[in-house]
Amino acid sequence: MHTQPHTPSRRLLGLGAGLAAVLTMLALAFLWPAVTSEPRDLPVAVAGPPAAVAPFAQALQERAPGAFDVVAAQDRSSAVDLIETREVYGAVVLGVQPEILTASGASPLVAQQLGALAPALQAQVGAPVPVTDLVPLLEGDPRGAILGAVTFPLVIGGMIGGIAISLTVVGVWRRVTAVVAYSALGGLAVAGVLQGWFGALAGSYAVNAGIVALAILAIAGVIVGFVSVVGRPGIAIGPVLFLLVANPIASAAQPWQMLPAPWGAIGQWMPPGAAAALLRDESYFPGADTTQLWVALASWALLGLVLATMGHFRNTGAATPAALEEAAAADLVTV
Repeated sequence: MHTQPHTPSRRLLGLGAGLAAVLTMLALAFLWPAVTSEPRDLPVAVAGPPAAVAPFAQALQERAPGAFDVVAAQDRSSAVDLIETREVYGAVVLGVQPEILTASGASPLVAQQLGALAPALQAQVGAPVPVTDLVPLLEGDPRGAILGAVTFPLVIGGMIGGIAISLTVVGVWRRVTAVVAYSALGGLAVAGVLQGWFGALAGSYAVNAGIVALAILAIAGVIVGFVSVVGRPGIAIGPVLFLLVANPIASAAQPWQMLPAPWGAIGQWMPPGAAAALLRDESYFPGADTTQLWVALASWALLGLVLATMGHFRNTGAATPAALEEAAAADLVTV
């Protein structure tokens, strides 16, 4: 009677330890931002006479040490302009008619924190202090939950597309064509759901679709590019770089300043963070300067194309691992 040999105990222990290490990395990647996030250096405008602004800024620092970075503004109009261009998250207007200006579209969390200052300011001035939400959240996303969670499907969609195209499409330029087509169609579809169905986005549908498409291309294209250079081991780039690193520091649901430096700023230069910030600005802050965010997405997309081009010329006439895999795949297709 033939019996199947058992797996050695040492191998079982090694497998268990390896899987536990992977699970620990996943837990750290996704829970670390929640554990370390706290209000720090959040830009907030204080408008009014200089003699009133300085003491209030000092009192605000004592009330919440390190939480706010005060930006002086001449008057209410200047404070509104700073909010609408995304220079600050809100403002406190001092003077004859004190007022607190918030922008839930920028961050519901910061809007709540600024609104909580109203009772203290009211006690100081001895008059009612209204709280005005200059940029309220859309009716389709009244809590900001949809826009705060948009990065995860973009990352998963980009990874799935990049991996599937790398495994099923033969030829570097065919892969590039496929990933560009996939990104364009994905951008139209996802933006259609978010804006046309859910009502969680505003502004130009074409621009929103372009943002989503460029984000998918930035992720999927880099995976295809690395596969073109190093072969199938390049597929691992996606989960490590975009899922474990970029997505947790994207700061889609909170201000990027709340993450420990420099991770919040780095997250805005990676595809998930840049895409989330661009979608928010297009929906709520059309007057904001988004140059850096567009450059970030375009740079990642260009990196994928450059890597694919390098892989193409490197594999031409050379028996590299990627070239051998291309040949083997072509043989299978022929058969």
